[in-house]
Amino acid sequence: MKITVDRDLCQGHAMCEVEAPEVFRVGNSAQVELLVEQPDPASHDGVRLAVKYCPTHALSIVEES
Repeated sequence: MKITVDRDLCQGHAMCEVEAPEVFRVGNSAQVELLVEQPDPASHDGVRLAVKYCPTHALSIVEES
């Protein structure tokens, strides 16, 4: 799993940080920062929820084989 962020869409709502704080942080710039671009499997459920609940759809997942 690899995460991508569309910074043009991100408005800093921080829903991603709520769902997966080990992967996402919304800093002073009011934009999401990826702490881990390819999270470990233990974080996958939280990342999927973060993508699902992002109000601006700024996050996406690329499944890698």
